[in-house]
Amino acid sequence: MATPLPSLSFAKPNPRIGMDSSLCNCSSSQFLYFRSPHRIPSRSMCRVKASTLQQKDKKVSVKESLSTKTGLNKDGLPDSGPITRPGFVEKNVIKVEQSINSFLTEAIIQVLDTLYHDRHYARFYVLENVARVPYFAFISVLHMYESFGWWRRSDYLKVHFAESWNELHHLLIMEELGGNSFWFDRFLAQSMAFVYYFMAVFMYMLSPRMAYHFSECVEKHAYSTYDKFIKSHGEELKKLPPAEAAVKYYMNEDLYLFDEFQTERVPCSRKPKIENLYDVFMNIRDDEAEHCKTMKACQTHGSLQSPHTVYFSNSNADSGSDSDSSSDSSCVVSEGADCEGIVDCIKKSFTSDR
Repeated sequence: MATPLPSLSFAKPNPRIGMDSSLCNCSSSQFLYFRSPHRIPSRSMCRVKASTLQQKDKKVSVKESLSTKTGLNKDGLPDSGPITRPGFVEKNVIKVEQSINSFLTEAIIQVLDTLYHDRHYARFYVLENVARVPYFAFISVLHMYESFGWWRRSDYLKVHFAESWNELHHLLIMEELGGNSFWFDRFLAQSMAFVYYFMAVFMYMLSPRMAYHFSECVEKHAYSTYDKFIKSHGEELKKLPPAEAAVKYYMNEDLYLFDEFQTERVPCSRKPKIENLYDVFMNIRDDEAEHCKTMKACQTHGSLQSPHTVYFSNSNADSGSDSDSSSDSSCVVSEGADCEGIVDCIKKSFTSDR
């Protein structure tokens, strides 16, 4: 195991400026947090149970990724709506795709287990290099389709960028912990990333569903790897200071992109805590679980929506089609509002509609 980090000063975030709840009732022409390209009735989008909004340190489980949610249900979380069951031919195609993905994933795991049996940080460095590649590939293909004028999926581009941004900071953390100190690890990680990129591009053009499932398999392995490491080295990690890259990322004032890749959570409902290296790995593990959920949702064609598109929209734009959207319960948040203000606004909307 790598030598412990030198003492790092814990940087606490600056106190956030609270948001006056009266902003929730102001004219939407003056206050706008996020303008959605789609017309979504803002009143129904902002009905959220207070119990969902108050969760802070809820444990994230990969098993939750088995449920695909994309709209809003009674709990204020995305809801998939009617389920379209695949036919006989499609079922067999899916089975073949998933079998190929499982075989490829197991092959990668065998290589990593052989080379990095007890070199944890180096293994994590290689894993994070590989894990962020498919999001680059997906964005590349989507930009190509958009350039050809075939279709535009702005929510997919934004969510995938947020995922790559999250994985980038995982990589920065592993580099700070010394995971890239040996030249062979850097060579292996970069070589695997190069090959994986073109494989992901080809797979995504052939079958986006297959590409998303393969990425889900990779993220599941990452979750399992971090979970085992935390359970076996938890006490030791609690005695070590956090990585500076983790403090800057998780304790940042602006967590918009952090909320963006967690497509099954209400924005601002997950509040990271960074006090030691144990907290760092707990957050990384939970990030991987959220990636699994998003990749699972992507396997249903056209189902992915940006969390900010779902929960925050221009009330004024919807007032013409939804008579309820102009009521005092509409949630309109000022630009640059902090998370507490956003959550308070949605809570107020939910309470007013009950």
